[in-house]
Amino acid sequence: MKRAFKIVSVVGLGYIGLPTAAMFASRKVKVIGVDVNESTVATINEGRVHIVEPDLDIVVRSVVESGHLRATTMPEAADAFMIAVPTPFKGDHEPDLTYIEKASKAIAPVLKSGDLVVLESTSPVGATEQMAAWLAEARPDLTFPQDAGEESDIRIAHCPERVLPGKVMQELIHNDRVIGGMTPACSAAAVDLYGIFVQGDCVITNARTAEMAKLTENSFRDVNIAFANELSIICDTLNIDVWELIALANRHPRVNILQPGPGVGGHCIAVDPWFIVSKTPDQARLIRTAREVNDGKPDWVLAKVEEALAAIDKPRSDIVIACYGLAFKPDIDDLRESPALDIARRLADRHEGHLLLVEPNIEALPTVFRSNARLATIAEAADSDMHIILVDHSSFKGLNPDGALIDTRGLVGRGA
Repeated sequence: MKRAFKIVSVVGLGYIGLPTAAMFASRKVKVIGVDVNESTVATINEGRVHIVEPDLDIVVRSVVESGHLRATTMPEAADAFMIAVPTPFKGDHEPDLTYIEKASKAIAPVLKSGDLVVLESTSPVGATEQMAAWLAEARPDLTFPQDAGEESDIRIAHCPERVLPGKVMQELIHNDRVIGGMTPACSAAAVDLYGIFVQGDCVITNARTAEMAKLTENSFRDVNIAFANELSIICDTLNIDVWELIALANRHPRVNILQPGPGVGGHCIAVDPWFIVSKTPDQARLIRTAREVNDGKPDWVLAKVEEALAAIDKPRSDIVIACYGLAFKPDIDDLRESPALDIARRLADRHEGHLLLVEPNIEALPTVFRSNARLATIAEAADSDMHIILVDHSSFKGLNPDGALIDTRGLVGRGA
Protein backbone atom coordinates (compact mmCIF):
# COMPACT_ATOMS: atom_id res chain seq x y z
CA MET A 1 0.00 0.00 0.00
CA LYS A 2 1.39 3.37 -1.04
CA ARG A 3 2.16 5.60 1.90
CA ALA A 4 0.79 9.15 2.09
CA PHE A 5 2.94 12.02 3.34
CA LYS A 6 0.90 14.98 4.54
CA ILE A 7 3.80 17.09 5.79
CA VAL A 8 7.35 17.09 4.40
CA SER A 9 10.24 18.96 6.00
CA VAL A 10 13.25 19.97 3.89
CA VAL A 11 16.30 20.90 5.95
CA GLY A 12 18.67 23.16 4.03
CA LEU A 13 17.13 25.59 1.53
CA GLY A 14 20.01 26.00 -0.90
CA TYR A 15 20.47 25.09 -4.55
CA ILE A 16 18.93 21.64 -4.03
CA GLY A 17 16.78 21.97 -0.93
CA LEU A 18 14.68 24.93 -2.07
CA PRO A 19 13.80 23.52 -5.52
CA THR A 20 12.96 20.18 -3.88
CA ALA A 21 10.77 21.87 -1.28
CA ALA A 22 9.04 23.87 -4.02
CA MET A 23 8.45 20.72 -6.05
CA PHE A 24 6.73 18.91 -3.17
CA ALA A 25 4.68 22.01 -2.38
CA SER A 26 3.60 22.33 -6.01
CA ARG A 27 1.95 18.91 -5.59
CA LYS A 28 -0.22 20.35 -2.78
CA VAL A 29 1.86 18.76 -0.01
CA LYS A 30 2.44 20.91 3.06
CA VAL A 31 6.16 21.66 3.18
CA ILE A 32 8.15 23.10 6.07
CA GLY A 33 11.49 24.43 4.87
CA VAL A 34 14.22 24.74 7.49
CA ASP A 35 17.36 26.84 7.20
CA VAL A 36 19.72 28.36 9.77
CA ASN A 37 20.00 31.57 7.73
CA GLU A 38 17.32 33.98 8.92
CA SER A 39 17.64 36.10 5.78
CA THR A 40 17.01 33.05 3.59
CA VAL A 41 13.94 32.14 5.64
CA ALA A 42 12.54 35.67 5.45
CA THR A 43 13.15 35.88 1.70
CA ILE A 44 11.32 32.62 1.03
CA ASN A 45 8.38 33.55 3.28
CA GLU A 46 8.00 36.68 1.18
CA GLY A 47 7.61 34.46 -1.88
CA ARG A 48 11.04 35.35 -3.24
CA VAL A 49 14.20 33.31 -3.87
CA HIS A 50 17.83 33.89 -2.91
CA ILE A 51 19.36 31.84 -5.73
CA VAL A 52 19.14 32.01 -9.52
CA GLU A 53 17.46 29.00 -11.14
CA PRO A 54 15.05 29.21 -14.09
CA ASP A 55 11.38 28.92 -13.07
CA LEU A 56 12.19 28.50 -9.37
CA ASP A 57 11.01 32.01 -8.49
CA ILE A 58 7.63 31.43 -10.16
CA VAL A 59 7.02 28.15 -8.33
CA VAL A 60 8.17 29.47 -4.94
CA ARG A 61 5.97 32.52 -5.19
CA SER A 62 2.98 30.34 -6.09
CA VAL A 63 3.41 27.75 -3.32
CA VAL A 64 4.12 30.37 -0.64
CA GLU A 65 1.00 32.31 -1.64
CA SER A 66 -1.07 29.11 -1.59
CA GLY A 67 0.22 28.25 1.88
CA HIS A 68 1.89 24.99 0.87
CA LEU A 69 5.45 26.18 1.62
CA ARG A 70 6.60 27.93 4.76
CA ALA A 71 10.18 28.46 5.92
CA THR A 72 11.49 28.52 9.49
CA THR A 73 14.78 28.35 11.35
CA MET A 74 13.61 25.57 13.71
CA PRO A 75 12.45 22.06 12.66
CA GLU A 76 8.84 21.13 13.26
CA ALA A 77 7.01 17.81 13.26
CA ALA A 78 6.53 16.22 9.85
CA ASP A 79 6.00 12.82 8.23
CA ALA A 80 9.24 12.93 6.22
CA PHE A 81 12.47 14.86 6.64
CA MET A 82 14.86 15.50 3.78
CA ILE A 83 18.35 16.71 4.70
CA ALA A 84 20.03 18.75 1.97
CA VAL A 85 22.87 20.54 3.73
CA PRO A 86 26.47 21.11 2.58
CA THR A 87 29.25 18.55 2.99
CA PRO A 88 32.44 20.64 2.67
CA PHE A 89 36.06 19.71 3.30
CA LYS A 90 38.21 19.99 6.37
CA GLY A 91 41.97 19.60 6.38
CA ASP A 92 43.37 17.81 3.32
CA HIS A 93 40.14 17.12 1.41
CA GLU A 94 38.61 15.23 4.33
CA PRO A 95 34.78 15.23 4.26
CA ASP A 96 33.21 17.40 6.93
CA LEU A 97 29.90 15.95 8.14
CA THR A 98 29.31 18.69 10.70
CA TYR A 99 26.30 20.11 8.86
CA ILE A 100 24.69 16.68 8.60
CA GLU A 101 25.32 16.08 12.28
CA LYS A 102 23.77 19.42 13.25
CA ALA A 103 20.75 18.81 11.00
CA SER A 104 20.28 15.33 12.47
CA LYS A 105 20.39 16.61 16.03
CA ALA A 106 18.05 19.48 15.11
CA ILE A 107 15.29 17.22 13.77
CA ALA A 108 15.72 14.49 16.41
CA PRO A 109 13.47 16.13 19.05
CA VAL A 110 10.49 16.30 16.66
CA LEU A 111 10.75 12.76 15.26
CA LYS A 112 7.89 10.35 15.90
CA SER A 113 7.31 6.69 15.15
CA GLY A 114 6.65 6.15 11.45
CA ASP A 115 8.71 9.08 10.19
CA LEU A 116 11.08 8.85 7.24
CA VAL A 117 14.47 10.61 7.14
CA VAL A 118 16.23 10.92 3.78
CA LEU A 119 19.78 12.18 3.38
CA GLU A 120 20.10 14.00 0.05
CA SER A 121 23.43 15.67 0.76
CA THR A 122 26.24 14.28 -1.37
CA SER A 123 28.17 12.24 1.14
CA PRO A 124 31.07 9.82 1.59
CA VAL A 125 30.17 6.17 1.87
CA GLY A 126 28.81 5.46 5.34
CA ALA A 127 27.36 8.92 5.98
CA THR A 128 23.76 7.68 6.03
CA GLU A 129 24.65 5.09 8.66
CA GLN A 130 26.42 7.79 10.65
CA MET A 131 23.33 9.99 10.44
CA ALA A 132 21.23 7.10 11.73
CA ALA A 133 23.63 6.69 14.64
CA TRP A 134 23.36 10.37 15.56
CA LEU A 135 19.58 10.16 15.46
CA ALA A 136 19.53 7.01 17.60
CA GLU A 137 21.82 8.60 20.14
CA ALA A 138 19.53 11.63 20.41
CA ARG A 139 16.32 9.57 20.55
CA PRO A 140 16.85 6.35 22.55
CA ASP A 141 13.06 6.08 22.93
CA LEU A 142 12.73 5.29 19.21
CA THR A 143 14.11 2.35 17.21
CA PHE A 144 16.23 2.73 14.07
CA PRO A 145 17.10 0.42 11.15
CA GLN A 146 20.64 -0.35 12.32
CA ASP A 147 19.20 -2.05 15.42
CA ALA A 148 15.57 -2.97 14.70
CA GLY A 149 15.81 -3.67 10.96
CA GLU A 150 12.48 -3.83 9.13
CA GLU A 151 10.53 -3.19 12.33
CA SER A 152 12.22 0.14 13.14
CA ASP A 153 10.16 3.12 14.22
CA ILE A 154 12.12 5.44 11.93
CA ARG A 155 12.86 4.73 8.25
CA ILE A 156 16.16 6.02 6.88
CA ALA A 157 17.40 6.24 3.28
CA HIS A 158 19.88 8.01 1.03
CA CYS A 159 18.79 9.55 -2.27
CA PRO A 160 21.46 11.73 -3.89
CA GLU A 161 20.45 14.64 -6.06
CA ARG A 162 21.67 14.42 -9.65
CA VAL A 163 20.48 17.61 -11.31
CA LEU A 164 22.14 20.16 -13.58
CA PRO A 165 22.18 23.80 -12.44
CA GLY A 166 20.06 25.78 -14.85
CA LYS A 167 17.75 22.81 -15.41
CA VAL A 168 17.02 21.78 -11.83
CA MET A 169 13.26 22.19 -11.97
CA GLN A 170 12.94 19.96 -15.03
CA GLU A 171 15.48 17.36 -13.97
CA LEU A 172 14.02 16.96 -10.48
CA ILE A 173 10.89 15.68 -12.20
CA HIS A 174 12.29 13.69 -15.09
CA ASN A 175 15.62 12.23 -13.90
CA ASP A 176 15.78 8.71 -12.50
CA ARG A 177 16.50 8.56 -8.77
CA VAL A 178 18.76 6.10 -6.97
CA ILE A 179 17.18 5.27 -3.62
CA GLY A 180 19.17 3.42 -1.00
CA GLY A 181 17.30 2.47 2.13
CA MET A 182 18.94 0.98 5.19
CA THR A 183 16.29 -1.75 4.87
CA PRO A 184 13.81 -2.69 2.12
CA ALA A 185 11.05 -1.02 4.15
CA CYS A 186 13.11 2.18 4.26
CA SER A 187 13.56 2.07 0.48
CA ALA A 188 9.86 1.48 -0.09
CA ALA A 189 8.95 4.49 2.06
CA ALA A 190 11.41 6.70 0.17
CA VAL A 191 10.04 5.54 -3.18
CA ASP A 192 6.56 6.57 -2.06
CA LEU A 193 7.90 9.97 -1.01
CA TYR A 194 9.67 10.73 -4.28
CA GLY A 195 6.75 9.33 -6.23
CA ILE A 196 4.86 12.49 -5.28
CA PHE A 197 6.62 14.38 -8.08
CA VAL A 198 9.32 12.23 -9.72
CA GLN A 199 8.34 10.89 -13.14
CA GLY A 200 11.65 9.11 -13.76
CA ASP A 201 12.35 5.64 -12.40
CA CYS A 202 13.09 5.23 -8.69
CA VAL A 203 15.76 2.51 -8.65
CA ILE A 204 16.25 0.76 -5.32
CA THR A 205 19.58 -0.25 -3.83
CA ASN A 206 21.20 -0.07 -0.38
CA ALA A 207 22.38 3.13 1.28
CA ARG A 208 26.11 2.60 0.69
CA THR A 209 25.66 1.86 -3.00
CA ALA A 210 23.42 4.90 -3.40
CA GLU A 211 26.09 7.07 -1.79
CA MET A 212 28.76 5.60 -4.04
CA ALA A 213 26.59 5.96 -7.16
CA LYS A 214 26.60 9.76 -6.92
CA LEU A 215 30.33 9.86 -6.23
CA THR A 216 30.98 7.53 -9.15
CA GLU A 217 28.95 9.61 -11.60
CA ASN A 218 30.89 12.75 -10.82
CA SER A 219 34.26 11.00 -10.63
CA PHE A 220 33.65 9.58 -14.10
CA ARG A 221 33.05 13.07 -15.42
CA ASP A 222 36.05 14.43 -13.53
CA VAL A 223 38.38 11.85 -15.07
CA ASN A 224 37.14 12.68 -18.56
CA ILE A 225 37.53 16.41 -18.00
CA ALA A 226 41.04 15.82 -16.66
CA PHE A 227 41.94 14.07 -19.92
CA ALA A 228 40.80 17.13 -21.89
CA ASN A 229 42.59 19.54 -19.55
CA GLU A 230 45.82 17.57 -19.69
CA LEU A 231 45.51 17.39 -23.47
CA SER A 232 45.24 21.19 -23.63
CA ILE A 233 48.51 21.54 -21.71
CA ILE A 234 50.26 19.01 -23.95
CA CYS A 235 49.00 20.74 -27.09
CA ASP A 236 50.20 24.10 -25.84
CA THR A 237 53.69 22.63 -25.42
CA LEU A 238 53.59 21.11 -28.92
CA ASN A 239 52.08 24.22 -30.55
CA ILE A 240 48.89 22.39 -31.56
CA ASP A 241 45.38 23.89 -31.51
CA VAL A 242 43.65 21.66 -28.95
CA TRP A 243 40.18 22.70 -30.10
CA GLU A 244 40.87 21.61 -33.67
CA LEU A 245 42.54 18.44 -32.40
CA ILE A 246 39.55 17.43 -30.27
CA ALA A 247 37.13 18.18 -33.10
CA LEU A 248 39.14 15.90 -35.39
CA ALA A 249 39.47 13.11 -32.81
CA ASN A 250 35.75 13.25 -32.07
CA ARG A 251 34.99 12.39 -35.68
CA HIS A 252 35.90 8.83 -34.71
CA PRO A 253 32.61 7.01 -34.04
CA ARG A 254 33.71 5.77 -30.61
CA VAL A 255 35.55 8.87 -29.34
CA ASN A 256 33.89 11.73 -27.48
CA ILE A 257 36.52 13.90 -25.82
CA LEU A 258 35.16 16.69 -23.65
CA GLN A 259 36.23 20.33 -23.90
CA PRO A 260 39.06 21.67 -21.72
CA GLY A 261 38.70 24.69 -19.48
CA PRO A 262 40.39 26.56 -16.62
CA GLY A 263 39.71 23.73 -14.15
CA VAL A 264 36.63 22.10 -12.65
CA GLY A 265 34.19 23.79 -10.31
CA GLY A 266 30.84 23.41 -8.65
CA HIS A 267 29.64 21.65 -5.55
CA CYS A 268 29.83 18.15 -7.06
CA ILE A 269 32.51 17.31 -9.62
CA ALA A 270 35.23 19.27 -7.83
CA VAL A 271 34.31 17.71 -4.48
CA ASP A 272 32.82 14.23 -4.82
CA PRO A 273 35.92 12.39 -6.10
CA TRP A 274 37.79 13.37 -2.95
CA PHE A 275 35.11 11.56 -0.92
CA ILE A 276 36.13 8.33 -2.66
CA VAL A 277 39.82 9.09 -2.17
CA SER A 278 39.27 9.80 1.52
CA LYS A 279 37.78 6.33 2.06
CA THR A 280 40.14 4.37 -0.18
CA PRO A 281 43.34 6.42 -0.61
CA ASP A 282 45.48 3.49 -1.73
CA GLN A 283 43.02 2.23 -4.32
CA ALA A 284 41.68 5.47 -5.88
CA ARG A 285 44.84 6.28 -7.82
CA LEU A 286 43.29 7.36 -11.14
CA ILE A 287 40.55 9.34 -9.39
CA ARG A 288 43.14 11.17 -7.27
CA THR A 289 45.32 11.94 -10.31
CA ALA A 290 42.36 13.35 -12.22
CA ARG A 291 41.54 15.63 -9.28
CA GLU A 292 45.15 16.81 -9.16
CA VAL A 293 45.18 17.53 -12.89
CA ASN A 294 41.97 19.56 -12.70
CA ASP A 295 42.95 21.31 -9.47
CA GLY A 296 46.26 22.28 -11.08
CA LYS A 297 44.78 23.84 -14.21
CA PRO A 298 44.23 27.31 -12.64
CA ASP A 299 47.96 27.46 -11.84
CA TRP A 300 48.74 26.73 -15.46
CA VAL A 301 46.31 29.42 -16.66
CA LEU A 302 47.90 31.99 -14.35
CA ALA A 303 51.34 31.05 -15.68
CA LYS A 304 50.07 31.69 -19.23
CA VAL A 305 48.73 35.07 -18.08
CA GLU A 306 52.15 35.98 -16.68
CA GLU A 307 53.78 35.08 -20.01
CA ALA A 308 51.32 37.26 -21.90
CA LEU A 309 51.69 40.17 -19.48
CA ALA A 310 55.46 40.15 -19.96
CA ALA A 311 54.94 40.76 -23.69
CA ILE A 312 52.80 43.90 -23.19
CA ASP A 313 54.87 47.06 -23.59
CA LYS A 314 53.40 48.96 -20.63
CA PRO A 315 54.17 49.37 -16.95
CA ARG A 316 52.33 46.68 -14.98
CA SER A 317 50.41 49.29 -13.03
CA ASP A 318 48.94 50.69 -16.28
CA ILE A 319 47.80 47.35 -17.71
CA VAL A 320 44.05 46.73 -17.58
CA ILE A 321 42.99 43.08 -17.55
CA ALA A 322 39.46 41.86 -18.26
CA CYS A 323 38.28 38.45 -17.04
CA TYR A 324 35.15 37.04 -18.62
CA GLY A 325 33.14 34.81 -16.30
CA LEU A 326 33.34 33.92 -12.60
CA ALA A 327 30.71 31.17 -12.29
CA PHE A 328 31.73 27.53 -12.32
CA LYS A 329 29.78 26.84 -15.54
CA PRO A 330 27.94 28.79 -18.25
CA ASP A 331 24.80 30.86 -17.66
CA ILE A 332 24.41 30.44 -13.90
CA ASP A 333 25.28 32.58 -10.87
CA ASP A 334 26.83 29.76 -8.84
CA LEU A 335 30.40 30.57 -7.82
CA ARG A 336 30.98 27.52 -5.60
CA GLU A 337 34.39 25.88 -6.15
CA SER A 338 34.71 27.92 -9.35
CA PRO A 339 38.17 27.81 -10.97
CA ALA A 340 37.30 31.04 -12.80
CA LEU A 341 36.68 32.79 -9.48
CA ASP A 342 39.90 31.34 -8.07
CA ILE A 343 41.92 32.56 -11.05
CA ALA A 344 40.36 36.04 -10.95
CA ARG A 345 40.88 36.38 -7.18
CA ARG A 346 44.52 35.33 -7.34
CA LEU A 347 45.10 37.60 -10.33
CA ALA A 348 43.61 40.54 -8.42
CA ASP A 349 45.97 39.84 -5.53
CA ARG A 350 49.08 39.91 -7.68
CA HIS A 351 48.17 42.43 -10.42
CA GLU A 352 49.25 46.03 -9.93
CA GLY A 353 46.78 47.50 -12.42
CA HIS A 354 43.01 47.39 -12.83
CA LEU A 355 41.03 44.17 -13.17
CA LEU A 356 37.60 44.25 -14.85
CA LEU A 357 35.42 41.24 -14.06
CA VAL A 358 32.63 40.53 -16.52
CA GLU A 359 30.05 38.26 -14.92
CA PRO A 360 26.51 39.02 -16.18
CA ASN A 361 24.82 36.63 -13.73
CA ILE A 362 25.72 38.39 -10.47
CA GLU A 363 25.01 41.87 -9.14
CA ALA A 364 27.96 42.29 -6.81
CA LEU A 365 31.47 40.89 -6.44
CA PRO A 366 32.35 38.56 -3.57
CA THR A 367 34.20 40.33 -0.79
CA VAL A 368 37.37 38.33 -1.49
CA PHE A 369 38.46 40.83 -4.14
CA ARG A 370 40.79 43.77 -3.59
CA SER A 371 39.79 47.31 -4.54
CA ASN A 372 41.62 47.06 -7.87
CA ALA A 373 38.89 44.71 -9.17
CA ARG A 374 35.38 45.72 -10.16
CA LEU A 375 32.37 44.25 -11.92
CA ALA A 376 32.11 45.44 -15.52
CA THR A 377 30.09 44.96 -18.68
CA ILE A 378 31.39 43.54 -21.94
CA ALA A 379 31.39 47.04 -23.41
CA GLU A 380 33.37 48.46 -20.48
CA ALA A 381 35.96 45.71 -20.86
CA ALA A 382 36.40 46.13 -24.61
CA ASP A 383 39.44 48.42 -24.43
CA SER A 384 41.38 46.32 -21.91
CA ASP A 385 44.99 45.40 -22.65
CA MET A 386 44.42 41.72 -21.91
CA HIS A 387 41.32 39.55 -22.15
CA ILE A 388 40.98 36.25 -20.27
CA ILE A 389 37.97 34.11 -21.15
CA LEU A 390 37.19 31.77 -18.25
CA VAL A 391 33.53 30.83 -18.75
CA ASP A 392 31.63 30.36 -22.00
CA HIS A 393 28.46 32.26 -21.05
CA SER A 394 25.96 32.63 -23.90
CA SER A 395 26.41 36.39 -23.79
CA PHE A 396 30.11 35.93 -24.61
CA LYS A 397 29.45 34.14 -27.91
CA GLY A 398 30.94 36.07 -30.78
CA LEU A 399 33.42 37.80 -28.50
CA ASN A 400 36.60 38.76 -30.40
CA PRO A 401 38.38 41.40 -28.34
CA ASP A 402 41.45 43.37 -29.32
CA GLY A 403 44.58 42.96 -27.24
CA ALA A 404 46.31 40.01 -25.65
CA LEU A 405 44.02 36.99 -25.29
CA ILE A 406 43.96 33.93 -23.04
CA ASP A 407 40.96 31.86 -24.11
CA THR A 408 40.49 28.87 -21.82
CA ARG A 409 37.16 27.91 -23.42
CA GLY A 410 38.03 28.12 -27.12
CA LEU A 411 35.36 30.76 -27.78
CA VAL A 412 37.48 32.59 -30.33
CA GLY A 413 39.32 29.54 -31.56
CA ARG A 414 42.69 30.09 -29.98
CA GLY A 415 44.42 30.06 -26.64
CA ALA A 416 44.34 27.36 -23.93
